[in-house]
Amino acid sequence: MPKKTNKFIYWTPRILSILFILFLAMFSLDIFGNGYSFWETVLGLFMHNIPVFILTGVLIIAWKHEIVGGIAFTLAGLLYIALLLLRNQFEWYMLSWSMIIAGPAFLIGILFFINWRNKKAL
Repeated sequence: MPKKTNKFIYWTPRILSILFILFLAMFSLDIFGNGYSFWETVLGLFMHNIPVFILTGVLIIAWKHEIVGGIAFTLAGLLYIALLLLRNQFEWYMLSWSMIIAGPAFLIGILFFINWRNKKAL
């Protein structure tokens, strides 16, 4: 039984990270249909996907070094909330909306921390 638990704890943050990164990448699709030229669209896609590129790099490193994933995904969730709080048009109800992005990042970070702790205990 512990072997199955270890496999579950090993694969869950990795699979959730991939799904989370794809979810974030979907937001870049709003660049299409706005009448931009080809190069403006390419630049817009690049700018929208900077967090995707960063988190993809983090996931590659975290695949072997879980502590990196734990720290980076937790910080990504905190950074998103901090940036939301610093906006000029901030309203308090937006904090609940932020959990759509920050919540999965926190969950992934926690799962990477659990995986790191279990691996360290062995």
